[in-house]
Amino acid sequence: MAKARPRKSRDAEVTRQAILAAATAEFARKGLGGARVDEIAARARANKRMIYHYFGSKEKLFTAVLEEAYGHIRSAELALPLTELEPEKALEELLRFTWTYYLAHPEFLSLVNSANLHKARHVSNSVRFKASGPPFIGMVKSILDRGVAKGVFRAGIDPVQLNITIAAIGYYYLTNRFTGEILFERDFMSKTALAERFGFNLVTILRLVEKRRENETDGVAISAGQG
Repeated sequence: MAKARPRKSRDAEVTRQAILAAATAEFARKGLGGARVDEIAARARANKRMIYHYFGSKEKLFTAVLEEAYGHIRSAELALPLTELEPEKALEELLRFTWTYYLAHPEFLSLVNSANLHKARHVSNSVRFKASGPPFIGMVKSILDRGVAKGVFRAGIDPVQLNITIAAIGYYYLTNRFTGEILFERDFMSKTALAERFGFNLVTILRLVEKRRENETDGVAISAGQG
């Protein structure tokens, strides 16, 4: 019979996770500069001393929050049963997951913004952060390779570039929706608008990767001499 973890160890982990959850909310709402350790402690129902005990500083806590946030989405992506699907369907499900994850976790988008505002210096030396990328890119590469082998995807697509594009078309729409709604005078977040946007994203990505028949074009003719 396995021994139970000591109560002190369990309590310490509960406290640490409570601090991380509180810090995630605070950093997502106010950014690194605006976040206050006092507020994080109050949200976590812990004292400031415990925050410094577990994480050392506010900046190191920010690093831990970023590691946790990226680790969460990467773990969820790797858990998707994509190997059981045909490559076109697998790519569709990956795109759907990314879109729905962004909608369900706006704090993740805010943390990405904040990390890049500081030029990612808080994760530049993080082993955990760096380790989260290769397995996911390997999964994307596997989908592409299966599609090429089946004859439905074109060869030579960089899985990193594809991932950037999948992330970008969802990320930009959601993080710029406020200015977009004013400029284009439409509701970006209605149920209909979100469904239309996902459909557009899906067509865009599938057309990007699909193998074209010889002499097939997008139906856009470019006359000789035009730019």
